[in-house]
Amino acid sequence: MAKIGLFFGSFNPVHVGHMIIANYMAEHTDLEKVWMVVSPQNPFKQRANLANDYDRLHLVNLAIGENTRLKASDIEFKLPMPSYTIDTLTYLHEKYPENEYVLLMGGDNLGGFHKWKNYEQILAQYSVYVYKRPNYELGELENHPKIKIFEAPMMNISASYIRDCIKEGYSIEYLVPDKVYHYLENSSLYK
Repeated sequence: MAKIGLFFGSFNPVHVGHMIIANYMAEHTDLEKVWMVVSPQNPFKQRANLANDYDRLHLVNLAIGENTRLKASDIEFKLPMPSYTIDTLTYLHEKYPENEYVLLMGGDNLGGFHKWKNYEQILAQYSVYVYKRPNYELGELENHPKIKIFEAPMMNISASYIRDCIKEGYSIEYLVPDKVYHYLENSSLYK
């Protein structure tokens, strides 16, 4: 039985901040693997700045490279929209019942977690590993027995900042993993 952390994101594009968190959770917790779950575009929303699902998945695969503790996952591409975390967890549990799944989230999400669909069911069935984010209160769920708090190193980098740099013609070298940088340099993505 493998203990797998699920790190959801649009990864639009994936950057070094994402990779530091994913690697920290794989190395400094009891997780055997971290799956970086690329969230698909919600068909009910206009998101002109969101790159194609498979382009974002490809970038995550490039970022991961040879690291066997991390995996890019397109699991949500196959599920009905909009994709709710509880539905993805249920699907994974049914498809791969031999694994134990742990939800990974930033402290900025924990405060609003009580607004998520079926959040009580998530907490009843799954552990949640939270990495602290500066300037965010963790809220009343901080001391819940299924929630563990971690002090992962944080970088103040956002995907929107990286997209803006690309549009303005600034270099994004060192903001994204090398292979992602070289791919985006030679691609029309985000331009």
